[in-house]
Amino acid sequence: MLAVAKITAKGQTTIPQNVRVALNVTPGDLITWEVGADGTATVRRVQPMDIEYLRAVEGTLSEWAGAADEEAYREL
Repeated sequence: MLAVAKITAKGQTTIPQNVRVALNVTPGDLITWEVGADGTATVRRVQPMDIEYLRAVEGTLSEWAGAADEEAYREL
């Protein structure tokens, strides 16, 4: 499915109706964006369990943000 949407000056866009139907999203739902190294983006609907998981993971990410980690994993 191909859908095109324009981005406003504020960085906002409207999710096309056929995409909202395919993702089964309604007003108030949350979506996630995953951006690949090649510039592609994947969007998906967040399930209630996902939110709890993402919040739990978020708290652990800072432990891998040091200069030593950047050096060790730069080539991955």
